[in-house]
Formats: sequence, structure tokens, C-alpha cells
Amino acid sequence: MFFIKPKFIYSSCSIYKPKISFSLFFVLLCLPFFANAQFVIGIVGKTKNDSFYIQAYKGCTEFAKSQPDVTCKYDGPDDYQDIRTQALIINDMMKSGIDGLLVSISDSDYLVERALKDLFEKNIPVITFDSDLLAKDHQYRLAYVGTDNFDFGVALGNQLKNLVSEENKRICIQSGHPTSPNLNKRIAGVRFALSGQSSQRLSGENGWSEYNRCPLYSLGKRGASLEQVKSLTKMGKPPAFVAVAGFAQFNTEYINLMTPYKHKLDSKELVIVSADTEKIQLDALSKGLSSSNVGQNPYEMGRLSAQLMYDVIKHNIKPAEAFYFLDFHYCQQSNAQTCTVNY
Repeated sequence: MFFIKPKFIYSSCSIYKPKISFSLFFVLLCLPFFANAQFVIGIVGKTKNDSFYIQAYKGCTEFAKSQPDVTCKYDGPDDYQDIRTQALIINDMMKSGIDGLLVSISDSDYLVERALKDLFEKNIPVITFDSDLLAKDHQYRLAYVGTDNFDFGVALGNQLKNLVSEENKRICIQSGHPTSPNLNKRIAGVRFALSGQSSQRLSGENGWSEYNRCPLYSLGKRGASLEQVKSLTKMGKPPAFVAVAGFAQFNTEYINLMTPYKHKLDSKELVIVSADTEKIQLDALSKGLSSSNVGQNPYEMGRLSAQLMYDVIKHNIKPAEAFYFLDFHYCQQSNAQTCTVNY
């Protein structure tokens, strides 16, 4: 059980002995430290510079606007899904002083052993968002806020069923880190949608199979992700491409690289279905450089997670549910400018 300790804020003002002529000045100077004690909520994404996690941070700060005693502190590995750096960042946050942590899990086993057990022992509560801990590790978090990732994978698979011809039911799945809990659930969902089973590679069930080099794992590196797309696109008969996260389309060079192959997408010789609907992705979709995108709500992930955490650290009220699943949405070229709102 998490026990929330009373929080006290100290400042150098408490040891200053002012002269009579300056007493009022220093009373006013010290007043904010005592009147507005801050609760610091740390928010750590799998990567720091992806607009997806930046939107989650914006959701946290939006909640903080309504609660003047809350501050959101954001960080994450700079460029890709580096599990070691993510653990180090969480530990640094813990040392610098946070009252609660919101985190998207890159590797459940690693983060539990290298960071989350320490937070648990120090009574610092954790809520996961976007990517949850494995079921065996749920004791180290209070709740999960985000997409039902298996259902999200099913949605991606169903988009393939709507787009791929009977003559080319071979696919390639692209993921990020091979131990990422949410992405592995999405892969399972894609396979289930196409074959009715989720534990094995597709090998002919209902006519569907997987290209022998796939799944492809990019670790969330935008350059590597885009190179993987490029190598498949150049094939004479490319497999249908389904990305369970939007790394390749997050690359600012995606539009330039894919423009010469637009005719393949127009004729459905090439099919690209991708997770996420960030602005840069919708720009590509509106130009016909993606077949379909299925999007999430990272802003609400951050806002709701912060609200739940605030109830814990200020009022000692734990989340009523273990899972808070959010809706997802579908975007095609025809509605790319209206299918969602990015913050």
C-alpha cells in the first residue's frame, strides 16, 4: 500500500533573520514557498522527442493549470527506445524529487528491477500510460491509462483486410523495441485479426503469411524505420506493410522518400497501414502516401493520468480501476484533416 507522506517545502528564507526595516520585504518574499507547496508529477515517455509523448506531457500540463499546486516534469530518452536510459532518467527524477510517476514502459522486467522497485519502496506511486507493465509486475503500478493495445492491433489488422487484394496477402509487421509490452500486444492483435490466433507467425491461415524477414524491429529509431520501409517499397511485389507504431512516418524525410512510389499506393500494389495520427503523419496521409492510419489519444492519456495521480498524492485516493482504456480513431486520405485533433 502506498502511504502518502505530508509534504513540506523549505527555503533559505526560513533561516534569514531580517532587520526591522526589511522585515515586510522578506515576509512577502518567503510567502510563496509556504502558501503554494508543489506536488511534482514526473512523466517519462519511451522517447522524449516524439510528438506523441509531447502531447501526453501537454495533457499533464493542461490538468496542472486547474491545480496550482501541481507541476509536471517531462523527460525520456532523446532519440530512440533505450531501456537503460529510461531507467536512469526515472532514477534521476526520483533523486531530484517527484511525488508520483507517469511512465510508458519500454521493458517491464528491466524497469522493475532497475527503477520501479525503488519507487515502490519509497512509497512513490506509479501510473503507466500508453504501454503497461506485464501482468506479473502490476503490483508496481496503481493503474494503466491508454489504448487497449490488443484491440488496437486487431483494428490495424482489419484495415489490412479492407485494403489488401486476395492475390497479395503477405504482410510485414514493423515494431520498435522487441520487449515493448504494448507493441507486442499489437502484433498479437494484428495476427489475431487475420488468422484467428495470436501466438504464432502467420503461415497461411486464411491465406495470410508474413514475409520471412519480418517482424522488423527499429528500436524506435526514425532513420532505421524509414530505411526498412524503403527497402520493402522498392521490391517488385512488396508485402503489405503494417507499422504497430508510427516511427517511419515520424521521420521528416518520409514524404520526400515515398513520393516517387505514390503510384504504387494509388494502385494498391503497395499498402501501408500505420499506427498513430500525429500531424506529420496526417500530412503524408493527405498526400496519398499512407493507405490508412489508426490513431490514439496521447493528450488524454497525459491529462487523465495526471488527474488520477493527483488524487493519490494529495488526497490518498487510489484509482478505482486497474485499466482506463481510451478510444482510438481511423483516418484515411479523405478525412485526414478532420479525423482527430493534435495538440
